Amino acid sequence: MKINSTVLLTLILLVLMLGAGSVSALLGFEMGSAALKGVTTPDGRPTSKFPSSRTNGSQQLGVALLKEDEILKIVKARIEGKTKAAKSEKLEEDDEETNSSRQKPQEQPPVVVPEKLSPGFPVTAESEGVTFAVQSVRYSGGDLLMRVNMQNKGADSVRFLYSFLDVSDEKGRTLSASTEGLPDELPANGPVVSGTVIIPTALLDDVNKISLSLTDYPAQKLKLEVLDVPVER
Repeated sequence: MKINSTVLLTLILLVLMLGAGSVSALLGFEMGSAALKGVTTPDGRPTSKFPSSRTNGSQQLGVALLKEDEILKIVKARIEGKTKAAKSEKLEEDDEETNSSRQKPQEQPPVVVPEKLSPGFPVTAESEGVTFAVQSVRYSGGDLLMRVNMQNKGADSVRFLYSFLDVSDEKGRTLSASTEGLPDELPANGPVVSGTVIIPTALLDDVNKISLSLTDYPAQKLKLEVLDVPVER
C-alpha cells in the first residue's frame, strides 16, 4: 500500500509544529523561572502596626511631649522678645533721625544780588500802569538776546499776544523777533516778570539801535514803546 506524498508531507509538518511548540514552551518556562528568582510571596499574617499605648509609642519613637503650660510660656517669651526688639529698632531709628536733623544746617535765605546794568540801561516804557523795560542786551551764538522785565501795577489784568510785537531799527526797517519766558497775561498789581526777546544777528549788520512796540490783546488800550535800545557790538 503506497503512502500518498501529500499525506506524508502533512504529517511531517505536524510533527515539526509540535516539536517547535514544545521547545518554545520549555524556553518560556525557563526564562520565566529565571526572572522570578528572589521574588517571595507577601506575608499575609495579620499583625498589629500600632503601639498598644501612647506611652509605649512615645518611648519607642523618642518623642518628648511638652505640657501645655510650658508651651504657653515659650510662646509668650518669644512674643515679648519680638516686641522688645521692634521697640528698640524704632528707638534707634528715631535717634538717627533726630541726630541727622540736628546735623543739618539751617537753610539760609538766598542773598539777592543787585543787578549790574550796562550804561544806558534800562530802557523803559509805561502805559496804563504797565511797564515794559529792556534791562540788558548781549550776543550769544547767532542771536541777540534782550532781557526784558514787565509789570502790571494797574487794577485790571492785561493780556498780550507777542506776535503783535513790532521790532524795528533806527532806519525804520522791520526786524523779525521771537520771545521766550514772557507771560500771556499780567495780573493786576502783580510782581515783575522777566523774559527774553531774541533777534537773529544776521539782521543786525549795520544796526546800532532797536525800538520795540507792544500793545495789549484784544482791547489794545495801551501801547508800550521802548525806543532807541543800543545794540552796538
